[in-house]
Order: sequence, then C-alpha cells, then structure tokens
Amino acid sequence: MGDGVNPEPRGQSAAAPSPFPPIADYAFLSNCHTGALVAPDGAIDWLCVPRFDSPSVFGSLLDRGAGFFRFAPFGITHPTARAYVPGTNVLETTWKTPNGWIIVRDALTMGPRGHEDRITPHTRPPADDDAEHMLVRSVECLEGSVEVELVCEPVFDYGRAPPDWSLVDGERHTADAHGAGLTIRLQSDLALGVEGDRIRARHVLEPGDRAYCALSWAEELAVPQDVDEAVAHLDATTRFWRAWLQRARIPDHRWRDPIQRSALAIKGLTYMPTGATVAALTTSLPETPGGERNWDYRYTWIRDSTFTLQALHWLNLKWEADEYMQFVADVEPTEDGSLQIMYGIDGRRDLTESTRDELSGYAGAQPVRIGNGAFDQRQNDVFGAALDSILLHSRHSQRLPRRLWPIVLTQADCATKVWREPDQGIWEARGEPQHYVSSKIMCWVALDRAAELAEIWGDLDLQETWRATAGEIREDILSHGLTDKGVLRQHYDSDALDASALLAAILGFLPGEDERLLATVNAIADDLTQDGFVLRYRTEETDDGLSGEEGSFLICSFWLVSALAIVGELQRARDLMERLLRIASPLGLYAEEFDVGTGLHLGNFPQAFSHLALIEAAARIIIHERLQER
Repeated sequence: MGDGVNPEPRGQSAAAPSPFPPIADYAFLSNCHTGALVAPDGAIDWLCVPRFDSPSVFGSLLDRGAGFFRFAPFGITHPTARAYVPGTNVLETTWKTPNGWIIVRDALTMGPRGHEDRITPHTRPPADDDAEHMLVRSVECLEGSVEVELVCEPVFDYGRAPPDWSLVDGERHTADAHGAGLTIRLQSDLALGVEGDRIRARHVLEPGDRAYCALSWAEELAVPQDVDEAVAHLDATTRFWRAWLQRARIPDHRWRDPIQRSALAIKGLTYMPTGATVAALTTSLPETPGGERNWDYRYTWIRDSTFTLQALHWLNLKWEADEYMQFVADVEPTEDGSLQIMYGIDGRRDLTESTRDELSGYAGAQPVRIGNGAFDQRQNDVFGAALDSILLHSRHSQRLPRRLWPIVLTQADCATKVWREPDQGIWEARGEPQHYVSSKIMCWVALDRAAELAEIWGDLDLQETWRATAGEIREDILSHGLTDKGVLRQHYDSDALDASALLAAILGFLPGEDERLLATVNAIADDLTQDGFVLRYRTEETDDGLSGEEGSFLICSFWLVSALAIVGELQRARDLMERLLRIASPLGLYAEEFDVGTGLHLGNFPQAFSHLALIEAAARIIIHERLQER
C-alpha cells in the first residue's frame, strides 16, 4: 500500500501505462443498495457492502493492494468486447484467448422480494423486486478450450483488515471470509483453494461448459447452489432492469441510447431503502491527476434535487420522483430550520471527514477521504433547490402534500433571512465566503417558488410577501451581479466568470430573449471553456482554498447546451451536445470532469449530476425539435 506521501501533481498521458485503469474504462453494476466497478481485466476493483457508503471490501480502485475479485481467462487481461445486456445494468464481457472464446456475465442481482430486508432496512414502501445482496458471475465457453481463473482477495475496511478465510462445506465449493465485523461467502462450482489472504480456483472449459461464482452478504449468506440457479438470478436481474426501463418514457430520437443509459445510471445510483440518490458511486477519484481535489461523493446533495426531479418527471418515472421527495421530507433540518446541503443516504446529518493516509490513492492522488467536510458549510442555494423541487413535484402530482408545507415555510423563512449574507457558493469553495451570484439566484428561486406554492396552498398573504422578497433579491442581483458588459459575474467583488451563472437560464431568472442572459451565455461559451468544454471557473481567479487545476466539468457543459437552447442558439446547442455524447465512456457513462488535453475522465464515477444534466440538455433540444415538427 501507499506510504502516505503525496507526490507532486503531474500531467498524465491517456496512453501512459499505469496499474490503475482509466476511470472511464470501468463498468458500473448496481442493485440499488450498493454498486461495483468492474475493470476491463475482469476484476471487481470497487465494492462497498452492504450499502453505497459502507467501507470497501474491494478497494483496488484506490490502492492496488486494497482488494479485488477477478473471474476471467487465466493470463489474458484485455477482453474482446464489453457491453451491457441491452436495457440493463448487467455486464457481458467477451474474451478471445489463444485457444477459444468465452463470455462472462456479471450483476449485483435483483429478485422478487420474499421478506423484510434486515440487511439494509427500508424506510420507504418496498417494491416487488429488491436487492438480493449478492454479486453473481457466470461464464460460458462458446468455442475452443479456455482456462478460467477465479481470484477473490477482499480486504475489509478500506484495505485495513485482511480476511480470515475458511472453507466451510468440506467439498471446496464454499468459503467464508471474516473481517472488520463482516462476513461474506464465496460460492462456486469450481474447486476453491485458500492462498493466504485470497481464494483461488482454475478450471478448463470446453464448448458448452458453464461455471459460476457468487459472493453473498445476504441473510444466512444465501448463495446459488449451482450454475443453473446462478444463471436464473442473472436472468431475473435482466428482467428487473428491463421492466423498470419499460416504465420510463424514452423518446424515439437519435439520442435514445444515451438517455436510456443515463436513466439506468441514475436508477443504479438510487438507494432504494430511503429513495436517496448518491452523487456518485466512489470516493476520492481525483479531479486533478495526482492532486488533492479528491472528495467522497457517496452522499445525497439537496442541490441535486431540482435536477433529479426534472429528469425523473421528464422520463415519467413518477414513483422514483415521489420516493426522492419523501426522502427530502424526512431529513432532519439544522437548528435554524434550514436543510443541510447534503445528508447520508439514511438521512444522517453528521458526515465528518477523515482521511485514509495508508492508501496510495487512485494513481497517487491523495488524500483518500471518507466523509465530506462540506456537510455543515453555509451554502445559500440549498433553499432554492428544495423549493423548486417541491413546486415541480406539486405541479406533476397536482397537489401539495401536507407534510411538505412546513418545509416550504422553513426554507422560505431561511432564504429571507440569509440572502444578503455571503456563503461558500454552489461549488463548496473552502476559501472566504463571498456574495456568489448563483447563490443569490437560488435565493430568488426559493422565494419565487415559495410564492407559487403559497398560491397552491391558498395563503395569499404569504404569496404576496414572498413575491415581494423575490423582487428585492432580483433587483439586488441586477444591481450588483453584472459586469460593465452586462454579464453575470461569479460574485459581487469579482468580474470572473462562473458556469453556475447558466442557472439563470435553466431556472428562469432571466427570460431567453434577455440581452444580459445572452451576453452571459456567450461569455461562458467563449471565455470559460477549454476546446469547447466548460470549466466551473478558472482556478487562478477563484479562492477555493485548494491548489492545482481541474478539468472541464461535464455538468457545466451540459448546462451550456441547455442555456444555448433557451436563448435560441439551437444549432450551437446541438453541436456541443453531439461532442459531449462522443466523449462518453466506452459503456456510455460519465465521470464528473473531462480533461480535454488527455481525453481522460476525472473525478468520481459514475456521476449522477452529469447524467441528470445530460437528460435535461437532451430534453431541451428534443422538445424544441418536436415543436418545430408541428
């Protein structure tokens, strides 16, 4: 493992050999309780059990000695093809060896719910299908003769607790690993052998032969007992994802596939027991190669709620939208009644940050962080995100649920009290608080939406009061938040550009024909981009409390697509959208950032916000095209 020394940040070539696979080369598996990342060589390099935010069991993503689980041809590390089974989060990998062909299927399995889930208990009504708390892998020989290898080397608690293995069935087909208070079971029809901290097996497959292995943390460590049962679990998981996707409204459009993959990714990042959505599957994947901009994203941000609800409603996924809204209604506010900017997926408030200095970090990027120190920051945009979500949800359900009205009252009151104060901004800058324009816009959103909600609720006095405050905020922004060129600035004491100003278009602060909005959109498109891709801000112009640079933020580029569509620049919007779709990972996924110099995806992966913004941007253009067809 790493020695805790942080190397100097350095550039990284897309072609440079590294023991760490490129972030975009990972495949994402999910059972809506946790997720896994599968490297091209067939190794599970990231898996936390039983939940997204649990300590890792396989952590090679962050240190090559922190555990992995490989099921693939012996001595062959580069597959012929990798693809999701269409309409699912089930992975198929095809391998050509010198002597034959095999295909491997991997899934975190889903199946009919038979009883109450005691591994990760539900606070929401359980669905008909739920996680089985198993990782199932099958292999079939298509042609020739192929030697398959199984290597399972967990290291519990983020690489700190080696496993204590024991063969438990007397026939070498079942082995249990104990460590850090957790027990997992490995089952296979291959003969298993213990080699120190790992389990290993090898077997030659002939045409038509099949084999399987399964890892379980389920109640009583339930596992498939033979290959037919394992395949049945994989088939049931395929049916689950396709049945779920069938409920979504995916337009018949040239962008159908990326929209569909984004929908599957967002569902896969949803924690089914509470309805929360994690921002990403991972922690500490670097925004700067070898740098310190490494954060834990396995939590749910209230700010994401607006974009989550927009995407889910546009896809007609009303159940998921309601589940997420109920999670927001359940969370505990702070002492002044405001919502935190983020919560644990179980609703917990304390996300105290620590580091794992013994881990080398992805490609040497340290520190590795667990928890997120921004959880108690003052970010004044949270009120607008919450109230915009509630209004959006109320419009679609045609009612304002009684349990949401108290949230409207408290968040509108908080926004009224704090909108004049500086904060850390949407990007959670760790420098001095500033009067960020995007935060002021979101406070305007809070009072604007609160006024509409008061009208729905029937309180006309509050409607009038909140409408007046919204007008006051708007006037303040237009007086202090514009440069001499009529462009929305980053904060009141700077003329620097900030991509979050694009929210003025997306959230309706300025109408599409407003010259100030057009000037802002054009300024960001022309002066805050690298090779056409949008930066959050220029690090040399912004006191964010950190060193180093960062890549272009994919969500900001998708926001620019939406904003260009809103101001009537449709062809420019389409051109940028097509470029963004071309840089998706080989399996159609997106991290947080894209480095235009190397073509590498950077930051945590897969990133819900990137996929939510993709759906929003696609919807803006598709709706415009449909209207033109009439």
